[in-house]
Amino acid sequence: MTGTTRSSAGLDQRRKRLLYRAWHRGTREMDLILGRFADAFIGDLSDAELDAFEVLTEQPDPDLYNWISGEKPLPSEHDTPMFHRVRDYHAQGFDLDGHR
Repeated sequence: MTGTTRSSAGLDQRRKRLLYRAWHRGTREMDLILGRFADAFIGDLSDAELDAFEVLTEQPDPDLYNWISGEKPLPSEHDTPMFHRVRDYHAQGFDLDGHR
């Protein structure tokens, strides 16, 4: 898998921007982690969930990857339901090539 499988058609500007940002992180690993999550859920997130997802997309890739992979402890300010939702979705068995 090389990029988004979801069309941005029908999404409001904020969701389009977040979908794009999730797939254009700067590191391939984070593109795949956040991008796949966005593909699956961006259309259904509430405004509060969009706020929380936006906060995650603002974090530096190395930090976010280390928190998701468990290589570094998650700071308490990022220990949110949205972080756990992203991490748990990634942990469902997708490898970084898009295979279960």
